[in-house]
Amino acid sequence: MGDDFYVRYYIGHKGKFGHEFLEFEFHPDGKLRYANNSNYKNDTMIRKEVYVTDAVLAELKRIISESEILKEDDENWPVPDRVGRQELEVVLGGEHISFATTKLGSLLQVQSSKDPEGLRVFYYLIQDLKALVFSLVSSHFKIQPIQR
Repeated sequence: MGDDFYVRYYIGHKGKFGHEFLEFEFHPDGKLRYANNSNYKNDTMIRKEVYVTDAVLAELKRIISESEILKEDDENWPVPDRVGRQELEVVLGGEHISFATTKLGSLLQVQSSKDPEGLRVFYYLIQDLKALVFSLVSSHFKIQPIQR
């Protein structure tokens, strides 16, 4: 699969509460950077950085490869609009993709698009990536030390 590896995901919009977004990226050295900015009720930006193991990177690469996202094209996907935007950038095994689309609220929106098959691949991959990132961040930063 080559040594080059990088993944970045962004979803956000600018609205009544300012620029609200979620972004994460994985670097080839295992660094996971996470940022979540919600100004709702004066929340502050959450930034986390952690290094993951080679096993986690291998699983991430497997998830991306098996999703077949590298075969997709975002030409017929809904363009980013006032609702917001999503971006996915992946460098894996000598391939480099970069997608941009609007925020997807549901599978119904995916089904009614001009490219439901490709957008479905994107939609489910994003669900998987977010679940992985949320579990990594929460397990790393919320584990309570054992009291002895």
